[in-house]
Amino acid sequence: MNRLLASILLASSLALSSTAAFAATSSIPVPSPPQVQANGYILLDYASGRVLAEQRSAERMDPASITKLMTAYLVFKALKEKRLRLDEGVLVSERAWRIGGAVSDGSTSFIPVNSRVKAEDLIKGMIVQSGNDATIALAERLGGTEPAFVEQMNSAAKNLGMKGTNFDNSWGGPSPVHYSSAADIAVLSRALIKEFPEYYRYYSMQEFTFNGHTQRNRNGLLTRGIGVDGLKTGHTQSAKYCLVTSAKRNNMRLVSVVLGSPSIKAREDASAALLNYGFTFYETVKLHEGRKMMLKPRIYKGTEEFLSVGTTSDLYVTVARGEGGALLKNAEVKGPLMAPIKKDATVGEFTVSAGGQVIAHQPLVALVEVPEGGLFHRLSDSVRLWFQ
Repeated sequence: MNRLLASILLASSLALSSTAAFAATSSIPVPSPPQVQANGYILLDYASGRVLAEQRSAERMDPASITKLMTAYLVFKALKEKRLRLDEGVLVSERAWRIGGAVSDGSTSFIPVNSRVKAEDLIKGMIVQSGNDATIALAERLGGTEPAFVEQMNSAAKNLGMKGTNFDNSWGGPSPVHYSSAADIAVLSRALIKEFPEYYRYYSMQEFTFNGHTQRNRNGLLTRGIGVDGLKTGHTQSAKYCLVTSAKRNNMRLVSVVLGSPSIKAREDASAALLNYGFTFYETVKLHEGRKMMLKPRIYKGTEEFLSVGTTSDLYVTVARGEGGALLKNAEVKGPLMAPIKKDATVGEFTVSAGGQVIAHQPLVALVEVPEGGLFHRLSDSVRLWFQ
């Protein structure tokens, strides 16, 4: 078995060395995360998902208007599936109008009752102005009623693995059964950016004018020049001040979630400090491109002699800045491989280690299907296997 594995890896050395080791380079010592004013927070790398700093990140907290990230997630999904059009006129019910106008925090898009408003304007109102009226109108369009749409929200949260989340409304109104966590919101933010890049641009809009009213985006970090291009603010008396940010510098994107800060300034300062910490002391390295051949091991009893093997998605790792050149990469195929093998069947594992510990791993899969070969070929390979 070991000899077979060694021969497979040796024969595939043109694609990737089975264990690629590099001389260690100097790295910046990573200090403790900054002390910030928040009940809970999390900072993670978007590409790799590695958590760089956290505090009470799994605890249930009031998300306030950050709830609208899930509403937007489902709206974008409907657009992608052509169940909604950007130019479609959406009815603004009396309920949406009343709730939007009744909330004292100014979260309204000033939409006339019983009017029809383009879905894109409602999206901008929900994201830029945090309009509760726009949000409820979209929820009612996609769910028939807001409670039915909330069921969709909770189903989507479950599918995304948001284990500490339950929604009771679409817009972030306080409720004993309406809660999330910094970690869950980070999961949702990553999914939103990854799955709907064509709509992410709305989160960087600094102002939006509708019905004679111009309101600025409440995310003050958009104008600080620190790479922030989203995502969402939140505030209620019970939730205090919350902020989800995403920032990109030199092809590295970070996501921070800050919940329960005492003021607008505190949530912005906390988010900026966390982002600066991540960008200063960490780097993200792309190790392999998804669907690209990594190995080409021998396959027996099939129509092909060799099998193209790789990963289904890109593989990134986030490490202390300066340690990217000291990673150990190991690609192992569980052999001998026998046809038939279906496309995407798992045939091994790719692992990445640093400091003697595995920091990332992905299954190695067959990039193509290899059917079973003819009788003569199968018999010939059977003989070869006897001598392995």
